[in-house]
Amino acid sequence: MTSQKTTAAQQKAAKAKYKGKSSRSSKSGRWLWFAVGMGGIAMVSGIAGALLAVSWESTPLQQAQLSPQEEAVFGSDSISGNGLQFSQLTRPVNILVMGMSILPPDVQNPPEETKDLGYLPQINSFDGLADVMLLIKFDPETQKIVMLSVPRDTRTRIEGYGIKKINAANVDGGPALTAKTVSNLLGGVGIDRYVRINVLGVSKLIEALGGVNVYVPKDMKYQDDSQHLYINLKAGQQHLSGEQTLQLLRYRHDELGDIGRIQRQQMVLRALIEQTLNPTTLTRVPDILNVVKENIDTNLSVEELVALVGFGSRTNRSNMQMLMLPGRFSETGEFDASYWIPYKKNIAKLMSQHFGLEGTSQEQEMIEPSRLRIAIQDSTGGNTNSDRNNRSQLRPLIQTLEKAGYSNVFISKPWGQPLDVTHIVAQQGDGDSAESLRSILGFGEVRVESTGNIGSDITIQVGKDWFQNQAIFSDSTSQ
Repeated sequence: MTSQKTTAAQQKAAKAKYKGKSSRSSKSGRWLWFAVGMGGIAMVSGIAGALLAVSWESTPLQQAQLSPQEEAVFGSDSISGNGLQFSQLTRPVNILVMGMSILPPDVQNPPEETKDLGYLPQINSFDGLADVMLLIKFDPETQKIVMLSVPRDTRTRIEGYGIKKINAANVDGGPALTAKTVSNLLGGVGIDRYVRINVLGVSKLIEALGGVNVYVPKDMKYQDDSQHLYINLKAGQQHLSGEQTLQLLRYRHDELGDIGRIQRQQMVLRALIEQTLNPTTLTRVPDILNVVKENIDTNLSVEELVALVGFGSRTNRSNMQMLMLPGRFSETGEFDASYWIPYKKNIAKLMSQHFGLEGTSQEQEMIEPSRLRIAIQDSTGGNTNSDRNNRSQLRPLIQTLEKAGYSNVFISKPWGQPLDVTHIVAQQGDGDSAESLRSILGFGEVRVESTGNIGSDITIQVGKDWFQNQAIFSDSTSQ
């Protein structure tokens, strides 16, 4: 392991490696991909027929009545092809996804059956606060899917209603005002379609998918009798039902509040993507939609849904990136309520790099190693309770980073999940700097997501592969 500082040439080389694509030219390879492609066409065609039957025989997936002015907020151009190309995305498309948790007081005319229950049940409505907000970009040009989480408590201006938490935009003006508010917050990004799914639908969706294999990072226990909300989960890798997954997604009673919940949402999303985007699951999409159709409201057409599902199934998992709106917690007494305060400059940079907005250079500025905040989390599964033990075990790694110019390195409380392979997490979306760091370490995998330390630029979640490389680092730092 060399000890010289990272040069601009090294970072550019790492960036080229990060963005490069491998090619296969053998005849057998071409025939293999031809067979896979034909099979994919047949599969998607079958899904399309079934989806069309679902749409004709059931309640339309769009349940909101939008005025012409509200419809104009969303892109009107088609996003999918025609004829034999119906299952293909024809251009990059941005989808606003909102998760709704609606109680009887949230709506003007709650169902009669909820009045004498003695508690507040979740109801099938889309008129309340948006508990979850995701802007997802499907990009056939880069073959990437980018998911940007917007915290529900983000402080922003809602047109006609002043400064409020962004989750109130749906109450004030439905999906159109929410889309307009999100677009304004993110520098004018276009929003093509929306999806609203009720919390009841999330549970049904997970159940229809057969549950999800996920790591619960810690024991979670919470009780709210007024809502019949009972959360009781044990830490560890396990298979969660729809109801249990909902408990994990709704838990927010720790030091990170809603931000910790966003991290768990990203963790569940990645687990669902890895286990469900396969041909077997895709053929069940019509049945799944039938299960959750009453709990979904979207202006996507059936053909567009087919194109999005098909694109998702073909996208490499390493090209699925999960970001979070840059910002900070408001301080006590700073405002009349607790907020997530957005960082406008960082948002502009993120939107330029990942969503193609003009305003900052499309070429990501290479950040000097000394300016990067590097958090290290021990995810080897050993004794993670002692900061002294962690620092002692990881000292050769820290020294190597410091010799390479990374002067702002600190030990962070671990996530808890034991990892076989080290994750180099681009917490702020800077995949190029994360890949440059990986080239120095020589092991681990880069992940563009927000599941690391929120105060870092890059979080190194050190896995068990560290033990295989530890001696090399010890030798290099002793010289």
